[in-house]
Amino acid sequence: MNAVPIGFGVALPKKCVKNSDLPKDLETSDEWIISRTGICQRYIAENETTASLASEAAHNALKYANISKDEVDLIVVGTVTGDYTFPSSAAVVQKNLGISRGVAFDVNAACSGFIFALDVANSYIKLGKAKCAIVIGAETFSRIVDWSDRSSCVLFGDGAGAMVLQAQEDTDRGIKSCKIYSDGNYADCLFTSGGVSTTQNAGFVKMRGREVFKFAVEKFHELLNDLLHENHMNVNDIDLLVPHQANSRIIQKFIELSGIEEKKVLINIDKYANTSAASIPLAINDVGARFFSGGNVVLLSMGAGFTWGSALIKL
Repeated sequence: MNAVPIGFGVALPKKCVKNSDLPKDLETSDEWIISRTGICQRYIAENETTASLASEAAHNALKYANISKDEVDLIVVGTVTGDYTFPSSAAVVQKNLGISRGVAFDVNAACSGFIFALDVANSYIKLGKAKCAIVIGAETFSRIVDWSDRSSCVLFGDGAGAMVLQAQEDTDRGIKSCKIYSDGNYADCLFTSGGVSTTQNAGFVKMRGREVFKFAVEKFHELLNDLLHENHMNVNDIDLLVPHQANSRIIQKFIELSGIEEKKVLINIDKYANTSAASIPLAINDVGARFFSGGNVVLLSMGAGFTWGSALIKL
């Protein structure tokens, strides 16, 4: 049994904030941000929430897939910025979509959240525990950044992306490989300054930028090499590579090391900034019909924890 992507959808807040719109007291500029990150703008939630964006993205994905909500028996949301401590954002999405069957839960793996959620859904389908899953990456990171800290607040944006997976037999299409990893020894490199059990508030994003940069480049390269080796492939066999959109310089350095053609690597951080777990599905949506046009698609992620993961999808 293979887990085959059959639809995708996204949702973005209405408010778009360009670099030039950022507060003057940040003492930054459009040129400074672009040169260091590749970011030109981001979407910032006002009336929207993580669950409302996730619900809209899921609705759009179901519409694209042209299937009924009644077929869905699994919803997995990758997020670290849920609406509530509990219930899960996935449960809220389940309610908003009018689904009362199956199971819904969140996965907390920061920027790797979508691939972690994808791995869970793929496992459910392969084990016969689900026939149709919605996998979502959704975040409102603007709620947990310190807007007086230019080193971090300019990096993030809000949004949601969803993918519908369907169990299919007698096909070689679908998720061929999905690997996830973590190493808690790096927990103090990228974290928030608060939490329910410590400060009783969400806190703000804190990061050691150099360590994150170095680790991301290293793991992207390692993930790709391992994936190619295990599947008896080389970089020329890849038709599209979608990395987590954290920083354009990380992606460019990875391209140099891997030897993959730059035209095969999707970079859209300029439009959305780093949307954490939402970045990969947002990028897939930008590809549009090209995603389903056939070939080998590789997804790569790295996030707080540290967490990292890869997926190979044949379409």
